[in-house]
Amino acid sequence: MSSFEKYDETSQHYDATRQAVGSEIILGCLARHEKPLGELRVLDAGCGTGAYSAALVARVGRMAAIDLSQGMLAQARTKLAEHEAAGQIGFHQGPITELPFEDQNFDAVIINQVVHHLGDAGENFARLRQVMGEVARVLRPGGMLVLNHCSQEQLRDAYWYYRLAPRAHDRVQRNFAPIETVRTIWTEAGLAARGAFVPLDAVCQGAAYFDGRGPLDKVWRDGDSFWALVDPEELNAAQDRVRALDAAGKLDDFLAEHDARRPSIGQITFLCALRD
Repeated sequence: MSSFEKYDETSQHYDATRQAVGSEIILGCLARHEKPLGELRVLDAGCGTGAYSAALVARVGRMAAIDLSQGMLAQARTKLAEHEAAGQIGFHQGPITELPFEDQNFDAVIINQVVHHLGDAGENFARLRQVMGEVARVLRPGGMLVLNHCSQEQLRDAYWYYRLAPRAHDRVQRNFAPIETVRTIWTEAGLAARGAFVPLDAVCQGAAYFDGRGPLDKVWRDGDSFWALVDPEELNAAQDRVRALDAAGKLDDFLAEHDARRPSIGQITFLCALRD
């Protein structure tokens, strides 16, 4: 479970704004596997509400999905009830640091916007190393990992509302391992980096992202765990600033100024690796 977000609570609203952006990139990576796409056994590690599983389940052979949050799993099972009944996907509750699967059990593993929740900031990313060791263990030789992550540049400049809460902004950057660190950890685990893909047009919250008044609405905030890092004092200050900018007719300008680089750097980065 997240080291800072209460997903059993926010799961009720998560899908109101959150989207499985970049799922076509995951499919493109998986299609490069030596097996046909329709024969792949795929694990969605940290599946959340099942949005990415829902995007893939009809295209691959069979899926397993695991998450520690009961609330998130409940949403995922509701969303994928027909596929579960048909035996196309199975759900498991547990941590991704200790996967409850046998060695060499999967052809591919996908991890979407999860590993920054491990609570590794300032700890040499020991839990990330543990997760990648588990991924390598459950992957078959030649198996594929697709990791949906954020670069430090994207965290700095691709989310306009981060500028409203600078203390939380600093914390979220420290929770994300730099991409070069991820690749080093992969090498240690026996995973070989094979590519990086940035969907420049992908916006994680869809049209809702462009709502300058969004930070005033809890349902809107529940679409990004960043807000769980914002303490009550900083949240009040951020909301006061939104109201002041809005009253002065400058809110749209603030959003545009701090969103200017996103179209050229994207919000997320998909990293692909193969097990030796």
